[in-house]
Amino acid sequence: MSYIAVIGAGNWGTTLASMLTEKGYDTCLWVYEEALCEEINRTRINKDYLPEHKIPDSILVTHDIKEAVGKARYILSVVPTQFVRGVFKDVLQYLRQDAVIISASKGIEKKSLLTVSSVIKGLTDHKVAVLSGPSFASEVMRRLPTAVTLSCDDAPTALLLQEIFNTAYFRVYTHDDTLGVELGGALKNVIAIASGISDGMGLGYNARAALITRGLAEIKRLGIALGAKDETFSGLSGLGDLILTCTGLLSRNYSLGIKLGQGMKLGDILSATKSVVEGVETSESAYELSKKCNVQMPIVEQVYMVIHAGKEPVTALREFMNRSLKTEFHA
Repeated sequence: MSYIAVIGAGNWGTTLASMLTEKGYDTCLWVYEEALCEEINRTRINKDYLPEHKIPDSILVTHDIKEAVGKARYILSVVPTQFVRGVFKDVLQYLRQDAVIISASKGIEKKSLLTVSSVIKGLTDHKVAVLSGPSFASEVMRRLPTAVTLSCDDAPTALLLQEIFNTAYFRVYTHDDTLGVELGGALKNVIAIASGISDGMGLGYNARAALITRGLAEIKRLGIALGAKDETFSGLSGLGDLILTCTGLLSRNYSLGIKLGQGMKLGDILSATKSVVEGVETSESAYELSKKCNVQMPIVEQVYMVIHAGKEPVTALREFMNRSLKTEFHA
């Protein structure tokens, strides 16, 4: 009953697998790249994503999806958003009937414009929960304290998962607004790119504070339009994760934004990293959602234009600052 399969061996998946096995759960880590899987089994180091930390010997590391999930009571998905649908079409054929799926991915699928849990729910009737909040993997791996949100539509399942994931340094709160939790976790990546661009251009602390504040307003505006709860965006998966990702150099999205602001090209930045920068694709999904819902999201729009239309950051800044004047809390 305690067997947990972690699907995705990036830095966050590796960290969560290590944390869960530390609590005494039988844990398996599924690795997409066969060569990396073999290397981890040989060295117990994930050199591509978390090279500074040893992976506990008690974690079963495998490239075989059937071996990973076949007997698992809990499936923790840490797959990059745009690959979730494809991976779960394989995962679902091997799941036991009572398996519970927990998503720790932060993004919005392109074309469908669905959050990750909605993608999974569209494929299966299994219970699905979401884990999100301010949590840089390397700090959690070092057992530095943080707090996150665990959201599930089923209250008893949420309470059970809260106990499973909670540790002395990883405090877990429950919530019932899964949509809001996921939107906060996904959209903050787009605002973090904007924050990085601002810092890369040397615009100062005032500009960054304004971007974070107005970014939160945009996230709330879209979230409420889609049916999420207002208060969710003031919580750990909203404001908490937004502050972290918009200010911390460990943030891939913020770091990418800095480089864009300094004049580097997107292709060159992405080619130099193995990790997925979720905000790049989510900026397109968020932009499309804003148009579909008729919600004004000028920061998201400018990030989309910089990333996907080649607009120069200085032009995006000028257009953003010269928009028509409004009251602060306009609809």
